[in-house]
Amino acid sequence: MTTKESECNIPEEIDYTAHWNAAYVKNPTEKLGWFEERSKETIQLLKTAKVPRDAKILNVGVGSSMIIDELVADGYSGLIANDLSEKALNDIQNRLGASASKVRFITDDLMTPTKLQELNEVDVWNDRAVLHFFLKEEEQNAYFSLLKKLVKVNGFVIIAVFALDGAEKCCGLQLQRYNTAMLQEKLGNDFVLIDSFNHTFVNPYGGERPYIYTLFQRKSK
Repeated sequence: MTTKESECNIPEEIDYTAHWNAAYVKNPTEKLGWFEERSKETIQLLKTAKVPRDAKILNVGVGSSMIIDELVADGYSGLIANDLSEKALNDIQNRLGASASKVRFITDDLMTPTKLQELNEVDVWNDRAVLHFFLKEEEQNAYFSLLKKLVKVNGFVIIAVFALDGAEKCCGLQLQRYNTAMLQEKLGNDFVLIDSFNHTFVNPYGGERPYIYTLFQRKSK
């Protein structure tokens, strides 16, 4: 069984928890349409920011991404993995085995967070391909409100989302595409842009997906 973005059928009323859990139940991680074996671009931005190995890095909407495995293997010790899907996080834990104890796993909804609200400030907010699912202004406001609550002064924000010429849908869901200026406007003047670049992700089925990768630093709060 494989999942291409075009194969997902979305009902009119969406239970997002059930939807994403089903995607991870039906398919191994490497067969998901958004799977990347190596997170080179994210790692590049972490190195640009000179993030220390003991930094608290919150990976939001991480799914079953290999980024957690990579960061554990590279000696990062303050990792937090968040997703709406408990199944996705369980997949990471099963892959890591004993090393899963080095990661804090939090199943929570970015739109109505409870456990995430209780976190102390973090050094890095890392988002690959989550923000673009939030179409409504109130959803985007909830996302950035949580981000601004949690990211400490001098901390970093990594956001990778579909660029303006990127896909219009993923797994049947409509997307809000971005450029750097749009992200800067959402973050506000407390955050300054450190780096940004375009990247065309080629999914497991050969599809090209243009992304914009951005690194911001918080200067005030």
